[in-house]
Amino acid sequence: MRRSLPIHAFILVVLVMLIWTKLQAQTANDLIAKGDIFDRSFQAEDALKYYLPADKLEPKNLSLLLRIARQYRHLMTDADTNEMKLKIGNLSLVYALRAADLAPNSSEAQLSPAITYGKMLPFQGSKQQVAVTPLIRKAVDKALSLDPNNDVAWHVLGRWHQALANISGLKRSVGGLLYGQLPTTTNDAAVACFEKAISINPSRLRNYIELGRTYAQMGKNAEARLFIEKGLAMPNTEHDDPELKQRGRDSLTKLP
Repeated sequence: MRRSLPIHAFILVVLVMLIWTKLQAQTANDLIAKGDIFDRSFQAEDALKYYLPADKLEPKNLSLLLRIARQYRHLMTDADTNEMKLKIGNLSLVYALRAADLAPNSSEAQLSPAITYGKMLPFQGSKQQVAVTPLIRKAVDKALSLDPNNDVAWHVLGRWHQALANISGLKRSVGGLLYGQLPTTTNDAAVACFEKAISINPSRLRNYIELGRTYAQMGKNAEARLFIEKGLAMPNTEHDDPELKQRGRDSLTKLP
């Protein structure tokens, strides 16, 4: 006949379990705090040394999953080859999709895969680009339905319109025959999105530069120069700002 644990022994077991759970949580929090130090200085590789072990302890920590996805996007920007960019991008996508699955009502979580898809898009083949394009739009629409004031989502949507508005008719036709039809849109739609992002958060230089680049594609050179130069004059505050500024400078050199 099995003997039950004495009440004091049972209480001890419960206390040990509670203490162990608390220690695990504290350990994860400590790791995240240490990773955050490197995240703030855009040292993604060092941040991941703490974030990845923390993920083992707390695999359903939403903010941690978003942090990890962001670090891999930073590393993707810094990678030397397109092959490496895509490899790292796929790692980011794993964590971004986990975050989106975990938090269907979080605008930031729903947007995270769209950001990663968007960063991977220029390095993918035509078939992949056609397949991913509607996924980006779907994720952005979901993010904006949850938070219409998500300025990053408006920026991503602007980039989506910007890219699609300037695909040549021939390329669109050939791509449609081979892989499926791409959505049609306009530069005006992109302009509206970037203006919305600026109205929500005027401190992000990316919005001014991409608004200017859109005007350049529309042949509105004075407006293009105005907004690109405004973005270039702003201080770098985010990891990708130097890359975006170089993109802006490249666009300025092409203006008449």
